[in-house]
Amino acid sequence: MIVAIIPVEQLEDRIRTRLTDPNLCHIYAVEEKQALLEYSWGPEFELQKSMTFDKFDWRRVNLLPEQRQNLEQAFRLALDFAKSPEGWLVFMGVTGCGKTHLAAAIVNYRYQANQPALFVVVPDFLDHLRSTFTPESKVSYDQLFESVKNAPLLVLDDFGEQSTTPWAREKLYQVINYRYNARLATVITARGSLDEIDSPISSRLADPKITVVWNIIVPDYRTDATASRKKITRGGRKGRWS
Repeated sequence: MIVAIIPVEQLEDRIRTRLTDPNLCHIYAVEEKQALLEYSWGPEFELQKSMTFDKFDWRRVNLLPEQRQNLEQAFRLALDFAKSPEGWLVFMGVTGCGKTHLAAAIVNYRYQANQPALFVVVPDFLDHLRSTFTPESKVSYDQLFESVKNAPLLVLDDFGEQSTTPWAREKLYQVINYRYNARLATVITARGSLDEIDSPISSRLADPKITVVWNIIVPDYRTDATASRKKITRGGRKGRWS
C-alpha cells in the first residue's frame, strides 16, 4: 500500500506511470477537510478583521503636508487595488505607519464582495510550514504551501524580517517566483527598503511592469496618540484622549 500526500498527476513520471497501471494498482482518492485553507479570517486575526478603509485615518494629526499627502496616496492605491486586484502592490515603511491596516483593508473589501483573498503574516507562515513536518500536524506541507502559492489574492505581511536562513529564503523565493510568473495579485508589506531584501526576490518586487512600490513616509501612528494625550493632559482632562 502506498499513501501519497500529493495528487498522482503531480508525481514524477517514472513513479506515476507505474502507479496508474490498471493491471497493477487501484487508486483511491481520500478527500480531506481543509478548513485551515479556506479564504476567511482565522481566530488569530481579530485585529485585522476590524481594519477597514472606513477606519483608516489618513488625516493624521502632527503630520507635515507632504506626509499627509503621501498617506492619502497610499490609501487611494490600496482602495483602487481592492476594487480591481491586478499586479502587485508593495507598501514599505516603519512600524505603525499604516501599511498593515491598508493590506488588511484590501482583504476585508474582497471578503465583503464575496471574493477570495488570503492574509499571511510571513514569520507565522514559515513557522506553520516547519510545523507541518511534525506528526501532530493536521495539514500537510504541500496543502499549506500550495494554498499560499495559488491564492487568487495574497497578502504577505511583515515580509523580509525573517529571511535570514537559507531555508526561509528558499521558501519565500519559491512563493514570490511562482506568483510572479503566474501574474497572481499580491500585496506585500515590509519594513526598511527593497535593498534590504534578498536580491532574487527584490528584483521581482521592483519590476515596474507588474509592481507598484509605495514608501509610506509617515511616522508610527502611536506618536500621534502620545502627542494628543499630552495636549489633553495639559488642558486639564487627564485620562481622556483618542
